Amino acid sequence: MILAENKRGLFDYDILEKFEAGLVLRGFEVKSIKDGGVQLKGSYVTFHNDGAYIINMHISPYKPAGPLPDYNPTASRHLLLRKKQIRYLRGKSEEKGLTIIPTKVYTKNRLVKVEVAVARGRKTFDKRELIKKREIKREMEKARKYE
Repeated sequence: MILAENKRGLFDYDILEKFEAGLVLRGFEVKSIKDGGVQLKGSYVTFHNDGAYIINMHISPYKPAGPLPDYNPTASRHLLLRKKQIRYLRGKSEEKGLTIIPTKVYTKNRLVKVEVAVARGRKTFDKRELIKKREIKREMEKARKYE
């Protein structure tokens, strides 16, 4: 079940490759995510000390847990990937024009997973072209519907 999608990231970037990663979370964060309290807008992946971390992913506090005085909703969270995948993604992130972004958060069985993607930034004219194609497709569907 998909819990959150990074629609802005999918619009701003061309997706080249996708990977599935686990997340290191606390119990109330898992409950908050499953309640829909997660936002991926503006988040990205960085690498520190042989580990991958997701930055700027906002997980709102779980209301029934009560006040959490030391909780930071946008704290960096550790991604669970294999060493080989981390090395590969680190190399891709160092290439010019490529970045690693999370595209969606979902559940697999009982676990919370993140789909991270190697992406290349789109230029403004690419975005306009994408919008134009979407509008044409929408108009064709509308015309077909009224026939």
